[in-house]
Amino acid sequence: MAQRILIVDDAAFMRMMIKDILTKNGFEVVGEAQDGADAVEKFKELSPDLVTMDITMPEMDGITSLKNIKQIDSNAKIIMCSAMGQQAMVIDAIQAGAKDFIVKPFQADRVIEAIQKALS
Repeated sequence: MAQRILIVDDAAFMRMMIKDILTKNGFEVVGEAQDGADAVEKFKELSPDLVTMDITMPEMDGITSLKNIKQIDSNAKIIMCSAMGQQAMVIDAIQAGAKDFIVKPFQADRVIEAIQKALS
């Protein structure tokens, strides 16, 4: 059965790019969220196997959302997506429980590698 993934990014274009990479590699995208608050609600509703989470978003940022999801499910697998130059935030995210991070612009093989590693 395909692994179920929730994509969180405030940019529709980025969600589309990740969704394209994932579906081409046999993953099932069960939902998309455009901010951290939406991500927490969708996580509760969908119980995905893994979440890809943008760090900088309006309403609630990715790190706050990550912490909220970890309170709901301490075993949640979350991979952070960051732009270049967000190293400090990436470190915060890893300390808060993120499994890995991928850098924008996305390279398909790196995205798949990070997801497979987090799910194994």
